Amino acid sequence: MKIGIVVYSQTGHTYSVAEKLQEKLQANGHSVDIERVTTVGDVNPGSKNVTFQNQPDVQGYDALVFGSPVHAFNLAPAMRAYLEQIPSLQGKNVACYVTKGLPFHRTGGNQAISQMKKICQSKGATIVGTDILVWRGSTGKKIDELTGKFSVIF
Repeated sequence: MKIGIVVYSQTGHTYSVAEKLQEKLQANGHSVDIERVTTVGDVNPGSKNVTFQNQPDVQGYDALVFGSPVHAFNLAPAMRAYLEQIPSLQGKNVACYVTKGLPFHRTGGNQAISQMKKICQSKGATIVGTDILVWRGSTGKKIDELTGKFSVIF
């Protein structure tokens, strides 16, 4: 299966999860590309106008994983804008994850995942998995749990 992992990452944390997931999925025999959503300049929480330097095309993939940090208790505005501009995800199985620094899911994790799911479903995607990774404590173990969970759904 050809899987695209599309991430928006400012600090590199969200991207590092994508790299580990790519390794795991490739070990399971999948063809996996990581594509990075990049913007022109910084995008602050609450931004409505986002200018992209790179907007990955997702149509060539059988399945997709979207990864984003949480910004100000919501989905990062750059990832929101990117997902909203995708014309269709019809017939695609999609998994979503977010990374965040604050503990407790009520500090934006659930909200961000809900926003990702809603946008993807509105484009015709079937959501097959979600996860929230809190970037504290035993992060390596949490990344292993996420990659293990996602590796069996594709």
